[in-house]
Amino acid sequence: MTSCDPIANLATLIRCPSVTPAEGGALSALAGMLAPLGFKVERMTAREPGMPDIENLYARIGTGGPHLMFAGHTDVVPAGDEASWTHPPFGAEIENGEMFGRGAVDMKGGIACFVAAIARRIEKSGPPKGSVSFLITGDEEGPAVNGTVKLLEWAASRGERWDACLVGEPTNPDRLGDMIKIGRRGSVSGTITVHGVQGHAAYPHLADNAVRGVIALAGALMHPPFDAGTENFQPSNLEVTTIDVGNPATNVVPGKASASFNIRFNDTWTAETVMAEIVRRLDAAAADGTLRPGRAPVRYDVRWAERPSHVFLTRNDRLIASLSGAVEAVTGRSPKLSTTGGTSDARFIKDYCPVVEFGLVGQTMHMVDERVAVADLETLTLIYETFIERWFGDARS
Repeated sequence: MTSCDPIANLATLIRCPSVTPAEGGALSALAGMLAPLGFKVERMTAREPGMPDIENLYARIGTGGPHLMFAGHTDVVPAGDEASWTHPPFGAEIENGEMFGRGAVDMKGGIACFVAAIARRIEKSGPPKGSVSFLITGDEEGPAVNGTVKLLEWAASRGERWDACLVGEPTNPDRLGDMIKIGRRGSVSGTITVHGVQGHAAYPHLADNAVRGVIALAGALMHPPFDAGTENFQPSNLEVTTIDVGNPATNVVPGKASASFNIRFNDTWTAETVMAEIVRRLDAAAADGTLRPGRAPVRYDVRWAERPSHVFLTRNDRLIASLSGAVEAVTGRSPKLSTTGGTSDARFIKDYCPVVEFGLVGQTMHMVDERVAVADLETLTLIYETFIERWFGDARS
């Protein structure tokens, strides 16, 4: 069956220009791969006022337990300047053993390999004695409002329950077998706005420069460190990502300035406690009159971004051991169990079942000439095949 070939699967998916929020034919192509294997394929469109509608896909084979979910996304980031690509970003052309195309590693490649893995399993000996499902969204690279969150809610409301999940994100830094993600740091973003008094630069006593205040507050957020890290997580880190004044004149003291920030925090904190610590730091810095004699406190407000991402760590030994063992059996390398990197849709899935992440090498994701080694597609398919056998084998024991 053609779905057994990860190279052909990926070429088909890349040729679908599914730039968020467009479905681009990618989910239809995936449905065309899964339905002949015996999967019941359903499409679900999620809607939210003021947001684009998003098409999602859920497919399942089997009716009993245990139930393994494979999760991912077919949406991709824009190609950017297509003239800068050496091969068309939606052409899936192969040169020197590499397939070029947007989404090759993030993450149509992972989907293509898991489809091939389950297709081979079905061709050799039938479906596993349990259930396998695909939970695929078209909104991971976008605002993530009408994607995995709503697809999970929709499926759970229909009685779907899962025992474990594998997310096919590109987790490996340099080569296949490097790293499995067993958790993720939390993420909180916000914007502070300092309110001063506009005035003439030659008469500072009549003004209150908001830039002075925003610099003081931003500095308080970045130092001292929030923590030194924990057993499973690196130190929490806050970055000020932009400072904006919007002042085109060099002789006008600005009356307002803002700074946006993002913190990636470990399991020392919850989203609520880290937000409280940020406010504590801001209040202390605002009340400090040393930088602005006679002008304390700094007048500010903070606006939080919607829906912080919560820190999590997967502690399911069977799931982790099955995947680690599969990686080592195929590659000969013992993968590092890591919680590094940014957020992923695993942050939503962890509320429903244990979840880990493993996929391709991510060095070219979101770049011009995103590409994947064709040999890696076969290797990842073998890893996924072995994982399926081990997980269902362990599940029955």
